[in-house]
Amino acid sequence: MLEAAIVGATGVVGQQFILALQGHPWFRISGLYATKRSAGKKYRDAITEGGVMRWYQDEPAKDEIMEMKVRDVEKLDPRDYDLIFTGIESEFARELEPRLAKRRPVISTASAFRYEDDVPILIPGVNDAHARLIEVQRERRGWDGFIVPIPNCTTTGLVVSMKPIYDSFGIELVIMTSMQAVSGAGRRGGVLALDIIDNVIPYIPKEEEKVEAESRKILGKYEGGRIIPAEFGVSCTCTRVNVRDGHTEAVYLSLKKRASVDEVKEAMREFAPKLYSIGLPSAPRETIVVLEDEARPQPRLDRDTQGGMATVVGRIREDKALKNGIKYVLVSHNTKMGAAKGAVLVAELLSKLGYIKRP
Repeated sequence: MLEAAIVGATGVVGQQFILALQGHPWFRISGLYATKRSAGKKYRDAITEGGVMRWYQDEPAKDEIMEMKVRDVEKLDPRDYDLIFTGIESEFARELEPRLAKRRPVISTASAFRYEDDVPILIPGVNDAHARLIEVQRERRGWDGFIVPIPNCTTTGLVVSMKPIYDSFGIELVIMTSMQAVSGAGRRGGVLALDIIDNVIPYIPKEEEKVEAESRKILGKYEGGRIIPAEFGVSCTCTRVNVRDGHTEAVYLSLKKRASVDEVKEAMREFAPKLYSIGLPSAPRETIVVLEDEARPQPRLDRDTQGGMATVVGRIREDKALKNGIKYVLVSHNTKMGAAKGAVLVAELLSKLGYIKRP
């Protein structure tokens, strides 16, 4: 078992990490870290305010986790652990994560380092070869550890669905409109109820820029110690809708090589089981689930498919307005595959590849 610490353990993402890691066959939760305000308290007391326990997840944490003491993140010595998961805001991540990565692997949900030349953005089964960039990062920065972030949650489902199409037919242009769940905005400083009820908010700060940059980087080619971004264009509009969990996206692709609807479905279905065959504990049996029902996917019905780790695709059809056009709708779980559970999957892949191991 590898010993893992969770930084930001009292926040929503920290709680998601707890659920993803408790009872994990490879990783053991050995440290919970938060700010000084929570340090020294039992976890159940640290997440209790005004007599109300602020546990925001549908599933409970185990009693042994609730009884663990929360520690001060400023006193975290990374050498006490084999790997560290961080679920913190990007501004704090930019300051803290390099200090931790000097000694140990850091798997992050923050965007702070996603766009650095020597930092891979990994989605297992999609761009595993980019893990080799870790060696460049370690050498360039003089670290024993490394930082690997997961993508923006909106990017994740999009890129997973595009991967088999990109490999089989090539892509020239991507147009995407997202309808994103309110949970993606977080609990503190998120979307106010009176703003989102009976409404669609047509702007999410920095979201579109993240999707555009990350999609090209993730589907880019690792060559000569760097990633050469994919050359397709990306145009997207990201909106917030009155849905709790699960991002829905309408995707339009102009392909380099003409493909029929059936050929696109076949490419997705052939790709779907490949990750599961590697033997990662959190991997879904099918990375992509293709539905034939014209009324699907729907977030309420499909977000928890394969434990929330699959991208569910439907309404695949020809788009005659685009050159070699294909269009479809997808649903991806933003707080599972798009957040902590996806980060644990990345850690599993890097452990399998030998980048995370006991010092």
